[in-house]
Amino acid sequence: MKTVTLANRTVPAIGIGTWHMGDDAATKATEIKAIQTGLNAGATVIDTAEMYGNGRSESLVGEAIAPYDRDQLFLISKVLPNNASQAQMEAHLDASLKRLGTDYVDLYLYHWRGGIPLSETVDELQRLTTTGKIKSWGVSNFDLSDMQELWRLPNGVKAAANEDLYNLGSRGIEYSLLDWQTQHHVPLIAYSPVSNGDQLGANLTTNEAVLTVARQHDATPYQILLAWAIHRSQILAIPQTSDSEHMAANVAAGEIRLTTDDLALLDRAYPAPSRKEPLDVL
Repeated sequence: MKTVTLANRTVPAIGIGTWHMGDDAATKATEIKAIQTGLNAGATVIDTAEMYGNGRSESLVGEAIAPYDRDQLFLISKVLPNNASQAQMEAHLDASLKRLGTDYVDLYLYHWRGGIPLSETVDELQRLTTTGKIKSWGVSNFDLSDMQELWRLPNGVKAAANEDLYNLGSRGIEYSLLDWQTQHHVPLIAYSPVSNGDQLGANLTTNEAVLTVARQHDATPYQILLAWAIHRSQILAIPQTSDSEHMAANVAAGEIRLTTDDLALLDRAYPAPSRKEPLDVL
């Protein structure tokens, strides 16, 4: 599988997203099986957040990873903006760690910007790396101006990643942000890489260009969307599924190498942005 260097770790470029997981006790066993299927297939990165189900997603992940060697996993969680202060962040991190059943997370993200000064949040994130409770920190839902502001802070350049919405039908970050991150060696974590199950209005999985490329690679449209999302260097995609079969297919998409002709065909169907666009968020 294609890999990404994230916080000085080499990890597979397809990870496991967990938004909307853990909310229904009736589907708990199925969701745990799906996560474990992904882990068994080699997708060692799991992305979650205290926001997801008010902690229920983290609790589900904690149960799913219990049988595994913790050091072989790469766990990402996120702190909500209202909790990203010097006074509150560590307590919320501790709660996340308890739900996850671990002593540390590999990457802790500031989920999106709120009213707390960015400098205070960044300094506290950096301080927490000295406690051993987080190995590295980063940001999420940051646009170019946010990243530039971050980089002007004394500790800002220590951000290990930025997580943004990115898929074939939502390419706005390519106009300026993605190049900036490449130049500054900040990996992108792409959420909703298959457009939230192709529910965001771009009709990706029924587009003839996507279907043509899928046939050429004996793959599903979703696998082509994932292969496209990671075709650039230093992009980690974190698709979410509660279905074990789909999970295995997601991980297998990391083996697909799109050709120049494939990429050109997809570009014609869904062109890159020609101007700055507002940052897409969910």
